[in-house]
Amino acid sequence: MLKLAVIGAGTIGRTHIERALSDSAIHLVGVCDPDPSARAWLQERQVEWFEDHMAMLRRTQAQAVVVATPNDAHAEVVLDMLAQGAAVLVEKPIADTVDNARRIHRAATDSGLPVLVGHQRRYNPIMRQARDIVTSGLLGRPVCVTALSTWYKDDDYFKAEWRTRPGGGPVLINLIHDLDLLRFLYGDIESLHALSSSAVRGHPVEDTA
Repeated sequence: MLKLAVIGAGTIGRTHIERALSDSAIHLVGVCDPDPSARAWLQERQVEWFEDHMAMLRRTQAQAVVVATPNDAHAEVVLDMLAQGAAVLVEKPIADTVDNARRIHRAATDSGLPVLVGHQRRYNPIMRQARDIVTSGLLGRPVCVTALSTWYKDDDYFKAEWRTRPGGGPVLINLIHDLDLLRFLYGDIESLHALSSSAVRGHPVEDTA
């Protein structure tokens, strides 16, 4: 049975926790989240709560960890877990900056431990069939892709302060899925030109790109 811990008990973290609790192959040994509401939610489910992720890992000896923290905390937490010998599933995006993503890649390579990124949409049967169609040549040779994505975010969405800061905007929270699927369907991106703006809401993070 896999000894699993989770760091972050927000919306996505709770999805991982619920799935872990329902899987007989997983022993959920602890969850770290300093939010008092998270502690109460975990106590209702009889899950051991921790305020500090390092203390949790030392106490539980987890073999694997799901990291579902705000984006700007991914790198440091993942590096801590790898240094302690735990495999990691980190929610997308892998990190908030390219430099932090490279730090994780180097640490994973050096440790020999897996670091998986939560791009679960690749496993959707519809997307797998779409990829089969593209790779079969049925559509000919794709030479260009044009896509448009729009999300509505009400004011309550930005009550989580980290979503107003660079690294927490719709590009890395939402568009990252679509970019990953484009790569899944058509291969790696060869060139990129990007523009962004924060003129609509006025937060430091982009709201349009």
